[in-house]
Amino acid sequence: MKIGTISGKVTYLRKAPCLAGENFFLVDTRTEQLVAADLVGATAGDRVLLVTGQEAARLSLETPMDAAIVAILEE
Repeated sequence: MKIGTISGKVTYLRKAPCLAGENFFLVDTRTEQLVAADLVGATAGDRVLLVTGQEAARLSLETPMDAAIVAILEE
C-alpha cells in the first residue's frame, strides 16, 4: 500500500470499453507519480491510500489496472 496526493485528473479522447465508467487520477507519492483508478470518489488534492500490482488487479476482474485508489485519508 502507498499514500499519495491526487495532483490531477487524467483526461482522454477514447478508452477501451472495459474502462467505461472508470475515472483515473495522477497521484503523487513521495517517490513517484502514478495513474490510478478511482474506486472511492476522490477529488483533486485528496490524500489517498493506493494499492498497486496484484492487489489492484484483484479488485476488478473486468477492468485491467495496476494502481487503484481504495481510501480517502483524513488530514
